Amino acid sequence: MPKLTVEGVGSFDVPAGKRLVNALVDECGIDQLHACGGVARCTTCRVVMVDGEPARMTKAERDVLAAKGIAGTPGLRLSGQVTCDADMTVR
Repeated sequence: MPKLTVEGVGSFDVPAGKRLVNALVDECGIDQLHACGGVARCTTCRVVMVDGEPARMTKAERDVLAAKGIAGTPGLRLSGQVTCDADMTVR
């Protein structure tokens, strides 16, 4: 099981393959806003990857970050588009 660390909250074991947004809610007990339901439209599920950022980014995530003018912000990701496949730390 990957370990998800949330700065200022703690570290949690999460099921491999689970969407980060769902892990934040289910395993970490964080009220992570995600208004669009995981379709990469609203960017309300934004997190900053501190460590363990996945190299893979969905086309939907890349496109919406570019459209909002926030692509290229170091570590900025949409938690609804990130899969928990390895240990990671988020803010």
